[in-house]
Formats: sequence, structure tokens, C-alpha cells
Amino acid sequence: MRLLRVGPVGRERPAVLDETGAILDVSGVVADIDGALLAGDGLDAIRAAVARGGLPEVPAGTRVGPPLARPGKIVCIGLNYSDHAAETGAPEPAEPVVFLKAPNTVVGPDDRVLVPRGSVKTDWEVELAVVIGRTARYVETQADALACVAGYAISHDVSEREFQLERGGQWDKGKSCETFNPLGPWLVTADEVPDPQALGLRLWVNGVQRQDGTTKNMIFGVAGIVHYLSRFMVLEPGDVINTGTPAGVALGHPDPKPYLRAGDVVEVEIDGLGRQRQEVGQA
Repeated sequence: MRLLRVGPVGRERPAVLDETGAILDVSGVVADIDGALLAGDGLDAIRAAVARGGLPEVPAGTRVGPPLARPGKIVCIGLNYSDHAAETGAPEPAEPVVFLKAPNTVVGPDDRVLVPRGSVKTDWEVELAVVIGRTARYVETQADALACVAGYAISHDVSEREFQLERGGQWDKGKSCETFNPLGPWLVTADEVPDPQALGLRLWVNGVQRQDGTTKNMIFGVAGIVHYLSRFMVLEPGDVINTGTPAGVALGHPDPKPYLRAGDVVEVEIDGLGRQRQEVGQA
């Protein structure tokens, strides 16, 4: 099942993409797509409503917002692809590199991304997002860890490298600027992603392909990440994990590095999870 939230910013309503490509409004069935829905019987209620039929169709051209109402937390894994670690000159980590990203960075998949004031090193990162649907606390096995996953989405982990690496050595402030986490278009339920380690990830800037990777090259896979994180924090329904990016970011490019500027257009896709398009503006 492919879940969406559609409508103006702050007034999105829940929807589902059916097999014909139509977007169906399910706001008469559930209140929103959030942690409470994922932890309860909301998914079953949506499936039943789709099977009954008669759901109103969302008009063409309606804005698509993030497919998940504001997450409780966004946990990010850094340097999680061997080729990305190599391009940045960093050794492969022995354990997952963990940092947090502010939940209010989340915007819709086609919303504008803003270069922060004073930024000269705003970078792109296509990532697989894991959405938690069941509390993960000291998970025993990797199979149990996957059972805590509600679904998957595209995450664009926009990053300001000077803020991240040169302004006090604290990654969070290079990751938490406004609009720095376009999410969606869909939240694809886990039953439709049989192997999260077999997904292609791609990103283009102004029509030039910059990233072309696969999740099979993750240093730490989805199951291992959820299992690991559950030792250090409680993951709750509605939390998001950004699982890292493959090679091809501006930071790893030979000088001059092609960092994002106002007027650029970024396009992002992951196999089976849809496609994003953002115009870059100035904060």
C-alpha cells in the first residue's frame, strides 16, 4: 500500500495511491498518517475501505505533502555506504555513526528547498527512509527489528557541509536547517518492499545525474540499524531513520564542488518508492 498526505501545507489530509495510479482521499476513514495510525489498526481500516470502493478521488494537481505527519524524531546514519565513505576520505565505521535531525525539517517531496543564509556548501543526499510502526526497545534479533518497520520512503537528507563539519564539529546543525528533509511522495508499507537491501537510489541536479547507488552497498543494513539503535534509544511509531547515502555528493566531488544554489533543480528517486523534484531557493 502506498500512503500519501495531500493538500496545503499544514492542512494535509490522508490518501492512498490505488493500483490505477489514482489518489484516493481516506480522510473519512482515518484522521491522519502518523505514529498512532501505524501502531494501531489504521492500516487495516484503510485497506478495508479501499476494498469496499467508493472513496473520493483527489483532484489532479493537488499538492503532495510528506506522507507522515511530523515524526517524533529523525535518526540518521552517517557514512553508511562504502563508496560514500571513500569519496569523503573517511574510514568505514566499525559501528553505525548516529546523529539526529530536527523533525521540523520535513517538507513535501516537491516543496522548495531553501539554501540557508550564509551557506556556501549546501549538499544533496538521496537516502532510504525507514518508518517505525512498532516500539523498538532492546530488540532481540534482526528479524524482530524488521517487524518493527511500518514502511519505507524516499528521504532527501539535505546537508550544509560548512555548518556540519567546520562550525564546531557538531553534525546536527548542518542537517537541521528548514526544508532540509523532503520526504515521500509515498510511505510504502513494508509488505510491498520484500528486500530493503535491493533498491536502487538515484539523484540528479539540473538534469545531471550525481548519484546512482544501491542499498545492497550499505555497510549496516536496515535490520541491523534498527537492532543497533534499539540499544541506545527507544524507537517509537512514527519515528524515521535516514539510512545513509551512496557516493556522488558535492562534498566528494573534485574542486570546484558543485554545491546547491538558488535556481537549481534536484530530482530524486528510489526503486518502487516514487520520485521527488525540488526547486532550490534562498532562505
